[in-house]
Amino acid sequence: MHPKALLDACAELVRLVVKLDHPADAVVSRYFREHRQLGPRERATLAETAYAVLRKKALFDHMAASGSGPKERRLAILGFHGPRDFLKSALSEPEKQWLDRCDAVQPSDLLAPHRHNLPQWLADALQAQVGTQFDALANSLNQSADLDIRVNALQAKREAVQKELKAAGIAAQPTPYSPWGLRLQGKPVLTKLDAFTRGAIEVQDEGSQLLAMLVDAKRGEMVVDFCAGAGGKTLALGAAMRSTGRLYAFDTSAHRLDALKPRLARSGLSNVHPAAIAHERDDRVKRLAGKMDRVLVDAPCTGLGTLRRNPDLKWRQSLQGVQEMAVKQAAILESASRMVKSGGRLVYATCSVLPEENEMIAQTFGAAHPDFVPLSAGALLVELKVEQAASLCSGGDDGQLYLRLWPHVHQTDGFFAAVWQRR
Repeated sequence: MHPKALLDACAELVRLVVKLDHPADAVVSRYFREHRQLGPRERATLAETAYAVLRKKALFDHMAASGSGPKERRLAILGFHGPRDFLKSALSEPEKQWLDRCDAVQPSDLLAPHRHNLPQWLADALQAQVGTQFDALANSLNQSADLDIRVNALQAKREAVQKELKAAGIAAQPTPYSPWGLRLQGKPVLTKLDAFTRGAIEVQDEGSQLLAMLVDAKRGEMVVDFCAGAGGKTLALGAAMRSTGRLYAFDTSAHRLDALKPRLARSGLSNVHPAAIAHERDDRVKRLAGKMDRVLVDAPCTGLGTLRRNPDLKWRQSLQGVQEMAVKQAAILESASRMVKSGGRLVYATCSVLPEENEMIAQTFGAAHPDFVPLSAGALLVELKVEQAASLCSGGDDGQLYLRLWPHVHQTDGFFAAVWQRR
């Protein structure tokens, strides 16, 4: 595609995503469906440009004010994903001069909001948690995430899949914590690989894999993934159970569960039973009261631990939204806990980095339910032979009560998990 035409397309996509009225990934996907003539390189440039604008929206809004022309074009120029000489071939002389001035600005010359590119309420919340590590955290949240995959232990060994990917020209390294994971260089297309089509691999962040490990589902058990969504953790749990026992995948969205069906077919699992429920008090939930060996509550949350992949969330969420989400999370955990039998395990998890959705929910639940005994996430990970288990945890007297993953420390998305055993 000609540079000018590609920049025009980038500007149009940027115009659509900065409206923030729909999730960015949905907007990008719809744009590609409507422009099927675009090749893989053009799609990559368009998507990465749009996401760069969302990551650095505060800075680019500030810089765009000194330029001219439609704002979406100025933003697309600032965030353009590609060689500078290619971009400049599409620019007028005044635009080139303006871009050079913008490129010359040093981070040290910027105000804090233009460096961290976070809404102030979120910047304050993160600063309160991590203190002097705030700049490192903010910088990590503004980077593109690595691509992690989980090897389906029911079908393949990690070492064998690593060699298979290498033969296909894809470099992959074992993830440092999860024994199931591989971290890939770049963002290769996986869907046409034999390893993908036969169900030997699934895309899943290493942090998400560790959540599934904490459930520690065993052969022959009765297990529930209470907020299963598209089923990434469901599939990991089913593989850990060696396709035995009974694994329920519950979600209030039948549409999200539909996305599980092709993944389930590839996986080779026969013990998974997806079911759409009306709400957390659905009759299907009530009928399972006190019968489950393991219950995972991967609660709906703000998703603020996934900003590397979903940078629009920081502009679409609010402090009020966090508070409303916490009410929903507490209700879901309350209902799901009733399914756990005596001696069974309950895991509450989010992909948020805010204590209002994490520690506060866990502490409130624990105080109201003395029949649920908190378990040390660190000790459980040690039992599972996870490397550097203590470094993955925080909270409690020994600092290992909860799983607490940070992008700038662990190179995963931000995750939290609390674990209990019912008396």
